[in-house]
Amino acid sequence: MESTYLNCLALFGVGGAHPGGLNLTRRILSREKVDESTKVLDVGCGTGQTSAFIAKQHQCQVTALDYNKMMLEKAKKRFQSMNLQIETQHGSAENLPFENETFDLLLSESVTAFTDISKTIPEYKRVLKPNGVLLAIEMVRNAVVSEKQLEEILNFYGVRQLLDEQEWLTQFQNAGFKHIEVEKVELQPDALPTEITNDYSLSKQIDPSFYKIFEKHHHLSIVYKDILGCRTFRCSV
Repeated sequence: MESTYLNCLALFGVGGAHPGGLNLTRRILSREKVDESTKVLDVGCGTGQTSAFIAKQHQCQVTALDYNKMMLEKAKKRFQSMNLQIETQHGSAENLPFENETFDLLLSESVTAFTDISKTIPEYKRVLKPNGVLLAIEMVRNAVVSEKQLEEILNFYGVRQLLDEQEWLTQFQNAGFKHIEVEKVELQPDALPTEITNDYSLSKQIDPSFYKIFEKHHHLSIVYKDILGCRTFRCSV
């Protein structure tokens, strides 16, 4: 297996790897009307931490999708152990395997930036019902970066581009979202390793090189603390 940041998350089975973790997810969901009739899509569900929380908390229909088969298998095991009836789906955010206007609520937690954004956000819009809501937690560029800095960030995280807040807004607007609310997420780089250890689903054999990836992630989060930021976006029509 290639030593990449995303493969590292899969091997360690990190739940809530997105900035703010499950606590941020709880907070942004608390503002939404979610009941038994709500149909939720968790795009890039990972090991299923968020999907499990929503299904247990709100007793609603949840679909968990991920492109990484290892992550999806770990999510299935989580759901089975918790006796939760959550549909799992292997698929890409860039080409969602669902009919138009299927979901009331779609969550994307530090997922979209790792895809072809120009394809993914229109897909989010397509599968949402007319009054549906997209909740996205995304990596944002807070300051100007040199070519060398940008190259290091893009190569390590495996993202194609590093958008600033306005560029994200433009992408959402171009996809047809008219009402967009933005909130800055305050990050604490020194706390990242502790947050990461909160929820593991470890694979049996993990090459030592993947431990070094975690170390570099922590290092970059400190070195680029003024450049790498995070925002939550609430998008609706």
